[in-house]
Amino acid sequence: MKKDYSRRAVMSGLGAVSAAVLLNQRFTYAEMLAPSSEPVGTVPVAGGPVGMELTLTAVTDSTLRVSIAAVDELLDRYYEDGSVAPRIFARPMLTLRTDAPGQNIPWGEYTVRIATQPLRIAVEHPQRGVVQELNFRPDLNQIGFGYNNAPVYGMGPGAHPMDRRGVKDIMRNGAGDNLRVFGARNPIPWLMGKGWGLYFHEPGGQFDLSGDMGLFKPSDSARGQDLYLCVSPTPAGLLRQYAEITGFPHLPAKWTLGFQQSHRTIDSREEILAEARTFRDKKLPCDAVIYLGTGFCPSGWNTGHGSFVLNQAVFPDPEAMVREFHDLHFNVVLHVVNPPEDLHGKVTDTGLAASVPGDAANYWQQHVPLIKTGVDGWWPDEGDVLPVASRLVRNRMYWEGGRMATPNRRPFALHRNCYAGIQRWGWLWSGDTFSTWKTLEAQIAMGISAGLNGVPYWGTDIGGFVPTKEFTAELFVRWFQFGAFCPSFRCHGRTWQLRRPWGWNTGSYGASEMGANAEAFLPKAEELHNAAVEPICRKYLNTRSQLMPYLYSATWETHKTGIPLIRSLGLAFPEDQTAWATADAYLFGPSLLVAPVFEPGATERTVYLPAGGWYDFWTAKRIEGGTTVTVPTTLETLPLFVRAGSIVPTGPVKQYVAEPSTEPVRLTVYPGADGRFQLYDDDGLSFAYEKGSFGCVDLKWDDARKTLHYSVVKDGLLPVKELMVSLAGGEMKRIVPRQVVQAIEL
Repeated sequence: MKKDYSRRAVMSGLGAVSAAVLLNQRFTYAEMLAPSSEPVGTVPVAGGPVGMELTLTAVTDSTLRVSIAAVDELLDRYYEDGSVAPRIFARPMLTLRTDAPGQNIPWGEYTVRIATQPLRIAVEHPQRGVVQELNFRPDLNQIGFGYNNAPVYGMGPGAHPMDRRGVKDIMRNGAGDNLRVFGARNPIPWLMGKGWGLYFHEPGGQFDLSGDMGLFKPSDSARGQDLYLCVSPTPAGLLRQYAEITGFPHLPAKWTLGFQQSHRTIDSREEILAEARTFRDKKLPCDAVIYLGTGFCPSGWNTGHGSFVLNQAVFPDPEAMVREFHDLHFNVVLHVVNPPEDLHGKVTDTGLAASVPGDAANYWQQHVPLIKTGVDGWWPDEGDVLPVASRLVRNRMYWEGGRMATPNRRPFALHRNCYAGIQRWGWLWSGDTFSTWKTLEAQIAMGISAGLNGVPYWGTDIGGFVPTKEFTAELFVRWFQFGAFCPSFRCHGRTWQLRRPWGWNTGSYGASEMGANAEAFLPKAEELHNAAVEPICRKYLNTRSQLMPYLYSATWETHKTGIPLIRSLGLAFPEDQTAWATADAYLFGPSLLVAPVFEPGATERTVYLPAGGWYDFWTAKRIEGGTTVTVPTTLETLPLFVRAGSIVPTGPVKQYVAEPSTEPVRLTVYPGADGRFQLYDDDGLSFAYEKGSFGCVDLKWDDARKTLHYSVVKDGLLPVKELMVSLAGGEMKRIVPRQVVQAIEL
């Protein structure tokens, strides 16, 4: 009885203020610290006050869990939405009633200072001072935090601008008013600033960063307050702590990093297979074909929205067709919609639980026959109305269900909706954006922001989903170039035949799927004889293929550390405010600076290069950084730079990532600074790497001695038998990696 009584008390105390209070009223720092009219340490109820308790738990030496609830209340019982990775927590550092005297406790190299009435928790470093101070006001149902006089990032993919200071966000999932430019909104209650990060493990909530300090208001359904405070002198360290909390990114199958071509309306079996053969005949690298369902287009892979029954008009003999795709070395991915709105449970559920239509085990079983047919991956669309827990059940279902159905293959699912934790199980794309230049520019920032929000596997509909008058061959080419340097490299959209690398030179745009007014804004026939598009697409398909050793090694780094593939320049140059403010260029992996062109008719591109030496990727010409440079560009060229000190591995052009080759990996060293790179490889498909079946070569560049040191870190499956090494623009030398540390002078 006492426990139930406490729950009602906490609900009463923490849910006293409506959302309108947060959105319409601003509180100064002084007001936040002012004592309330009632003691914060108790919640008034009939029969007397009920005490509240603060619990501090060291999750790691850089992450502190802060929980406030009624005495004897266990928040873990109520806040298990799947976002926090399973772990056994250490014994709490401190358990303290919030009406007791405050105290200071040591936490590694930090000191945690606790004051009560009102409750304040400050984390202080002996050299860096107060890193963050949290101010709790249960009477107002809000938590205050500082900005540390620096930008603040986070709140989930689809949020803008990147620096969240000055905004109010009700954290509403789904399309929103800015879908056409910024993409779908996927709120995640994670923030990171200078030296600190905060993850609010709450059942919903809202942010107000328009005042002198930030405010978080938990939802009225909160039974208590549960958050994780991270501290690190580097932003990369903060992202690692976020991964410690919500889980480290999965290691995707290598083919998912290859090019994927989406198809909408298909007329026949022959047309489906002809599209795949055309990629091979034209020598255009491609790893997957994706098919939309019937309903969004007149003739898709299934019989209608939410159906798992194959459309016999285009898949009359599914096993034979999928086998033919596999013989051509294509993976097959299907688009799915209409998930149960009360999706819950796990794919491992059995008995009565698994018989309920909304249970994950029940829903997953509808997918299994198609997997047995040979389907390799899924594209789960829609689901904007799903609550947080259901979004994560869906993300998790495709991963764990995939492992159950095909234990020796890493699953693939590209999601529209997510929450904290998606990185453990799946990918995200930005949604149904419009085909405009403004959208292309915005998507660059959205890719950077996704990485800062712990979503490393991200991409867009190349060209934008909904064609507009701005949908031209030039816009498609510029978007294709950007897509080649996104984790997900995939073409999709209405008027889908223009999304093919050769689609702008056929004389027709095919089915528009845009209604009676399509001719008013879609390209005229004379614009569809553009022979320049296909070779440009081939160049970037080939470049992506050649960079696969670099990209897969960077993906391994993401898997081990939580650092994203699309990286804000600020992650590598944390003291450079211009780098942090750059929203139109980014690092792809540790070494490549990508500056997509997003203006029509552009003949030059200005881009900020942080301090140090840089090289033009295409010409190997050295450029000094620490300034904004202007580089000429043609339609064929995307400005691409390499940091001095980088070691960039490349391989041969392959028509699919698993294509056998005897050519050695080429290591290009860009001198001007010391550098290091770990070259990683495994079979690219199975989970054998979890048991040590992978190879890793540690590479170190000593710039003063012009010497490359290399050693085999793990030889379970060597990534290469031999290497070709050169300085940028120089002559290649052949080496054979051995078990001991060796060096080669260049």
